[in-house]
Amino acid sequence: MRIKIALGAWLAAIALAWLAVASPQLGVSPLVDAQGAATGWWQLRQHILYLSGLWSIGLMGLVMLLALRPPWLERPLGGMDQVYRLHKWAGIGAALFALLHWGADQSSDWIKFLWGREGRPAREAVLPWLTGTRGVAKDLGEMAFYLLLAMVAITLLTRLLPYRPWRFLHRAMPLLFLALVFHSIALMPLAFWTAPLGLLMGALLALGSVAAIWSLAGRIGRSRSHTGHIHAVYILGEGDTAAPIEVICALPPSWPGHRAGQFAFVRFDGAEGAHPFTIASAPGSLGVNEQGERLLRLVIKPLGDYTRTLGRRLQAGQRVDVEGPYGRFNGKGRHQRQQVWVAGGVGVTPFLALLEARQPGAAPAPHTLQAVQMHYCTRDAATDPLLPRLRTLCEQAQPPVTLTVHSDAHGQRLRPRDLESLGGPLDIWFCGPQGLGDTLDAHIGGPRPWHLHRESFSMR
Repeated sequence: MRIKIALGAWLAAIALAWLAVASPQLGVSPLVDAQGAATGWWQLRQHILYLSGLWSIGLMGLVMLLALRPPWLERPLGGMDQVYRLHKWAGIGAALFALLHWGADQSSDWIKFLWGREGRPAREAVLPWLTGTRGVAKDLGEMAFYLLLAMVAITLLTRLLPYRPWRFLHRAMPLLFLALVFHSIALMPLAFWTAPLGLLMGALLALGSVAAIWSLAGRIGRSRSHTGHIHAVYILGEGDTAAPIEVICALPPSWPGHRAGQFAFVRFDGAEGAHPFTIASAPGSLGVNEQGERLLRLVIKPLGDYTRTLGRRLQAGQRVDVEGPYGRFNGKGRHQRQQVWVAGGVGVTPFLALLEARQPGAAPAPHTLQAVQMHYCTRDAATDPLLPRLRTLCEQAQPPVTLTVHSDAHGQRLRPRDLESLGGPLDIWFCGPQGLGDTLDAHIGGPRPWHLHRESFSMR
């Protein structure tokens, strides 16, 4: 809901600023007048052309700003994972409005073919020093448009490319944005610049351009990055390529610490880039190493081409860059609601940290927390390497955490009706496979007074 509100407010602000300078004859009837002139069609085309263009470049500017990972947006949006969701949907929206903008531009040929040029508005003046760049700006914008559509399509079809080539292509997005900034400045009517719309778009294009240059320079997240080293690496379970690995990282004094349930962007390989991993330990639970460096735990399941290789590539002493912490997945809700935790597979990692924070002697004090009903979904409880630790943490947790295990190998799948038996309003904290999350999400609302807090690591 917050994502929809943010996108709606952003588009509404641009639309209202455009309405203040739009032609007072917004009505386009009749589309074709008694003399056969398609005046209404030309007016409609012009309105769609301008508004769709403003919306498209406005959303692309938002994409550039969100790519900086501003921590102050976590509170209003509900976490950095939600910032990335907004980033993704803003990019999709920008591509859709760019498609509409292109279609409106191409429609002139159809209008001329059917009704002729009669009634077509005169070409509007642009900034005087850019008058001679119309042709270049138009061609550059069309080229950037095709590339934008291709990049958004690749982003949506995540299986089309492995992460590394996708990341390389995605880093070209700031260049496309800068090309479209030139297209917008060169072709936006002069009347727009002298109104509040000009101030709004000027500020947005300037901020977006700075963000794009910052991204191209590789400065995103630099102020929140900390260079440490791997303290230890453990293979959990049977030790095959599908077994999760536990990585203990030692971080320098500059690390600000984290809260249970947060995640960080972790880079083991400069060529690969940073990946988001949940911090699977509570603050201070691992103590410090011999050099006094704070330790934190990552639990990584080999789900992709990159993570499948980590078990044999990582070793103690190796450099690690950790950016963060980020996230607001704290497992705490309103006291008048029953707290329910639902974990699926490696989605149990934030709950491991939350459970460690509930162990005797841990902070915050137990009286500030609530009792929890936890449901853990696993493929096979008999071979799950994380389940023994999870059981121990739940048994010792204060306030208590009641654990229910759902083993798929034994036909024990979690269903929404299993939660309905709890009764009353629920705060459901979920981290796990998208399918299970979608199932829970589909049962929110209506007669069920449930509130779903969903951690999302689908960041491309």
